[in-house]
Amino acid sequence: MRREQGAMVEVEIRKTDLSRCHPLLRKGGGGDSKHGFSSSQMESVASICEAFIPSLPPPPPSTNGSIDGRKEKTIKDFYRMSGSDHPLPDQVAELLARRGVSDGLVVVKFILWALSTRIGTLLLCGFRCFSWRFPFIHSFSDMSLEKREQVLQRWTRETFFFPVRLAFLMLKMFCFLVFYTRTDENLWNPAWEAIGYDSPAIKVSSGEETDAKRPLEEGIIEARDHTNSSIIKALSGKGFEIWEDEERIVVECDAVVVGSGCGGGVTAARMAAAGNKVIVVEKGNYFTRSDYSLLEGKSLDQMYEGGGILATVDGKIMLMAGSTIGGGSAVNWSACIKTPEKVMKEWVEEHEIKFYGEDAYIAAMDEVWKRIGVTEGCEEEGLQNRILRQGCENLGLKTDSVARNSSKNHYCGSCGYGCRSGEKRGTDTTWLVDAVQDGAVILTGFKAERFVLKTKNSTTNGKKKRCTGVMAESVVEGGGVMMKIDIRAKVTVSACGSLLTPPLLLATGLENKHIGKNLRLHPVMMVWGYFPEPSPSSAPDHLKGKVYEGGIITSIHKVLSSENDPKITDCHRSIIESPSLGPGSYATLAPWISGADMKQRMANYSRTAHLFALVRDQGAGGVIDSSGKVSYRFDRTDSQNLTAGARRALRILLAAGAVEVGTHRSDGQKLVKNKKTTEEDVEEFLEEVTVAGGPVGKSELWGVYCSAHQMGSCRMGKTDEDGAVDENGECWEADGLFVCDASVLPTAVGVNPMITVQATAYYLAGKIAASPLLKKLV
Repeated sequence: MRREQGAMVEVEIRKTDLSRCHPLLRKGGGGDSKHGFSSSQMESVASICEAFIPSLPPPPPSTNGSIDGRKEKTIKDFYRMSGSDHPLPDQVAELLARRGVSDGLVVVKFILWALSTRIGTLLLCGFRCFSWRFPFIHSFSDMSLEKREQVLQRWTRETFFFPVRLAFLMLKMFCFLVFYTRTDENLWNPAWEAIGYDSPAIKVSSGEETDAKRPLEEGIIEARDHTNSSIIKALSGKGFEIWEDEERIVVECDAVVVGSGCGGGVTAARMAAAGNKVIVVEKGNYFTRSDYSLLEGKSLDQMYEGGGILATVDGKIMLMAGSTIGGGSAVNWSACIKTPEKVMKEWVEEHEIKFYGEDAYIAAMDEVWKRIGVTEGCEEEGLQNRILRQGCENLGLKTDSVARNSSKNHYCGSCGYGCRSGEKRGTDTTWLVDAVQDGAVILTGFKAERFVLKTKNSTTNGKKKRCTGVMAESVVEGGGVMMKIDIRAKVTVSACGSLLTPPLLLATGLENKHIGKNLRLHPVMMVWGYFPEPSPSSAPDHLKGKVYEGGIITSIHKVLSSENDPKITDCHRSIIESPSLGPGSYATLAPWISGADMKQRMANYSRTAHLFALVRDQGAGGVIDSSGKVSYRFDRTDSQNLTAGARRALRILLAAGAVEVGTHRSDGQKLVKNKKTTEEDVEEFLEEVTVAGGPVGKSELWGVYCSAHQMGSCRMGKTDEDGAVDENGECWEADGLFVCDASVLPTAVGVNPMITVQATAYYLAGKIAASPLLKKLV
């Protein structure tokens, strides 16, 4: 017996029951070819998954306020579920093999192998693997469930052997992501009812009608549907000159744009509108409103870079970036905020990028605002945004409404998985449609390998090279055919985003010292508050509903640099907004304290509201090399501002009526509010809320942070000593090679950057369209 959160919970002491695990483990067979893990490694995977998600007796209903209105049997079934149940361990291994970072995967596999041996278990688990019975030292899977849980608890604090903590983090994330996102043939997960999650996918499958029209149909050529001969025919039919040259297909155009998001979509539209023959290259696939499954796991896997499981090298910051037609604009949370005047002034005066001070840039923002259909005001807000507003109102704090590129009555909490209603206007339904109507062609499922540079005959402008296009190859899926393509163009534009443009430029051989440097991430620290289901007859309006319903970001609170001067509205330490977290995402970010604690957290899922503090980071990270690895270190000022924002967000949650609040720090940091809680208790708790170290750090207490905004890794500069590209977006080392995405921004914006990125691309694309390069052969 042991005590968990004030209730007595009986824990069954037993070994991993392999009869519930992968069939090969029951037979003692070899590894599974789908993931490459051996049977001994799989045995360790299953035993770890069971320790993370053990089968437990449910707590008494009287002590479990989270099950309000839910059937007792549903809760019992949920608590009895185990992470070792087939086929979850196998699915975890498959996802690790497919999405795990190579270096981390090597570490995980080694530790899993070591745990399958008695000596390895002794080294990694210490005295807990000892027994009074022969053979006296057990392997990890032979240890009791309670002892395995104790080992994992120790690993969260591990400081002397960092690979163990890295393995813990990866296994924990993948285990919980699979457990809460896997579905059966009916699009159902057996845990969802118990945690109060009504998947939007169920509503779609039960009869919601969608328009089957594909807005980009006339211009889309999808690699998965073609072979070399058929793609030649398709491009020829679009009026492009094309032929085969050795192992590659060669096609000529005026301009090629790599990437289709906020930068690429706008650039393609402006270039095509100027009468140029344009090709857009996108490694992601094309999804329309009728294609969106709205399933969290499937959507992350299909529409996000790295399947939504991408992090900095130290594991401290999770990076969310779109990887589909429309890029981030197809999966973002709709927030539309123009570039703050203070930021524009800074970019003009300190970085000497003069166009941010011109009327032409203001006009560009207005054009973007109009084209993507931004509306100001929201007819009905969801639970999290109502909590933000009410908490601020109770504290006497100001909130502002956030404009969105959707209708005012757009009540959708699943736009992060693609907007099924079609009301959110990303580049896939706006700028790219314009580009296709003007003759542009979009190649999907093609990944750019490198840009092609040739030596110039003359170096009158100091550049020895000129860019003549891009080499790309198809991303093979299933039984697809590998195709290599050489796109030759007068003008080449990289619009892959701040994480992928630097690796592409480095792979091309460019050497400017700023490529990959100065990366800003708008780091985010999330906090949570639990709001028990109120009685329907007495529920305050702001507490009705579930956390995943309604518009994702419709309200914002700014933590000002000077709270005593209300006139200072453009200078803030942080902003506070609400996120979208499906069950899988929440479980991967939440701290794991014990199996019982985690099941209780997830039982509270639908009524656990999250707010996040976001800072305009002064510190910077970098894209390390052509492999795309990302490093980042918090600046001291950023840590202070993030801490101030998180503390303010926790106050807001408490003021709105939360009975528990906490952070995602590894020790499960939280405050349980009751009648005896004093203001001094709250202050003492808030004093302990700080920015903790990352998983692969030296601190026993660590947290995982998030970033959905990556900027500045190829910033514009007055000279090549100041930036990676000039103020027209052209690379300093090669004529005809431009960058038009968030990576050119001089610094972080400090607010949701979609409007800034699109307006910057709009301005730069106008310059490129007027380039002499397009009026002559290169």
